[in-house]
Amino acid sequence: MRKIGFIGAYDKTDLILYLARILSAAGRKILFIDSTITQKAKYIVPEISPARAYVTNFENIDVAVGFDSYDGIKEYLGMPLHADLGYDMAFIDIDDSQKLANFQISPEETNYFVTSFDLYSLKKGLEVLNNLNDKIRLTRILFTREALQEEEDYLDFLALGLKIEWTEDTVYFPLEIGDQSVIIENQRVSKLKFRKLSTQYKENLLYILNQIVGDAEFPEIRKVYKQIERGI
Repeated sequence: MRKIGFIGAYDKTDLILYLARILSAAGRKILFIDSTITQKAKYIVPEISPARAYVTNFENIDVAVGFDSYDGIKEYLGMPLHADLGYDMAFIDIDDSQKLANFQISPEETNYFVTSFDLYSLKKGLEVLNNLNDKIRLTRILFTREALQEEEDYLDFLALGLKIEWTEDTVYFPLEIGDQSVIIENQRVSKLKFRKLSTQYKENLLYILNQIVGDAEFPEIRKVYKQIERGI
């Protein structure tokens, strides 16, 4: 099972769900683990009677909330601790340094640092990376009003001294172009709909998925995305 980390203090729940939805429609078995303090997935993923920790299915994505490790998920599912969970990928939402170790985030895997440019998101997000034992390679996903080099330079300045190697790629999600209203409406109806999202938001989703699955598999993913966007 591949483990993809989405690290930082900024809200990443909806972004991860949209990525997972496309992969699940392409036949990949995806586990989304919300290990964050706020556990936002508990509030936007439908569940009739949520417990402190549980696994539920939403849009063919298994969503695990309230667990501190893979062992807790296995115990909940009634699996032996030595067993493999049986997923193709786990997408792990992390805003705490201890969870990086608990969920075995690999420096060799595709991992993301997600932030906006308010100081809480920046400083609290980087705090998660304070206690790394090994250098980790991260791609920046930046939610911002404008793609300014000054903002990226400021992030680099705050990250000085941390065991981070940034990739050459930076993914910019522009704020205030209507995507948040679409996402909120989708939350209300408990659906992951793509059609009304901005072109840039959708292109960014596909760009990230291309990084995750690689060029050989990406044409299949793009084809499936076009089908679910049209409601096929």
